[in-house]
Amino acid sequence: MSQPASASRRRPVVISGPSGVGKGTLCQKLLEAHPEALSTTVSHTTRKPRPGEVEGETYYFVSKEKFESLVASRSFVEYAAFNDNFYGTSKQTIIDQTTKGSTIILDIEMEGVKQLKQELSKKNSQINPRFVFIKPPSLETLEVRLRGRGTEDEGSIQRRLAQARAEIAYAESGVHDRIIVNQDVEEAFKQLEDFIFDKT
Repeated sequence: MSQPASASRRRPVVISGPSGVGKGTLCQKLLEAHPEALSTTVSHTTRKPRPGEVEGETYYFVSKEKFESLVASRSFVEYAAFNDNFYGTSKQTIIDQTTKGSTIILDIEMEGVKQLKQELSKKNSQINPRFVFIKPPSLETLEVRLRGRGTEDEGSIQRRLAQARAEIAYAESGVHDRIIVNQDVEEAFKQLEDFIFDKT
């Protein structure tokens, strides 16, 4: 059963980590376990849908021209480019959902985290998130997971591994409130759940 949201629990929780580390799985488990207390936003992306992904549920799939117009109108709290595609999180959606009492769970890449940190440096920022980094047990384990997805070619895998090294180095500089190693998904979920609901 979901618990009442305290003031700290209503703060958005930014979950970041390398591609393939299990962020999506952990976010989905959180939302399924606490549907009354937690919610998420639907990000915009310029990449093509993957099998099983649904417009308006997985992402809003838009053209690069549309994405650029949204950037120009300052519609995103953060946006990032990866593998020649853009990803962005709607600022207004976060504010609206938080106002309703939900704790927003955001799956955001490193560049987006940096942008959010810059946003927080502004005194008039309406968003005050907590930051969690999901770390793989090792780069070797991450590579096995990436290859196991069967959705990446060799060049993409190597780019994602290089990006993972940069993200881990950034996380270890102390910018996150918590680092959780995803050795076992159930244990990682428990640690993440405890953090969100102020049990640790």
